[in-house]
Amino acid sequence: MKSLRSSTARIVANVLTRAREASGLSQRALAERLKRPHSVIGMIESHQRQVNVTEFIAIAEALGADPAELFRQVLRERKLR
Repeated sequence: MKSLRSSTARIVANVLTRAREASGLSQRALAERLKRPHSVIGMIESHQRQVNVTEFIAIAEALGADPAELFRQVLRERKLR
């Protein structure tokens, strides 16, 4: 499969991946919290699937993270590129 080309989509996936890893959750455990197949998390983290705003908020909350803070991380990383 082709990876997503948008640098912003890649940054979003990377920020969410780091947040998941920091929370100590596996992809499977996060997927269970979201009531989604674990392949969805794998596809997001491997840049094969983009995340919409609703999903971003749900993932952040499932990780116990502040969605606004994670979004600020995305914006900071965009400025660095």
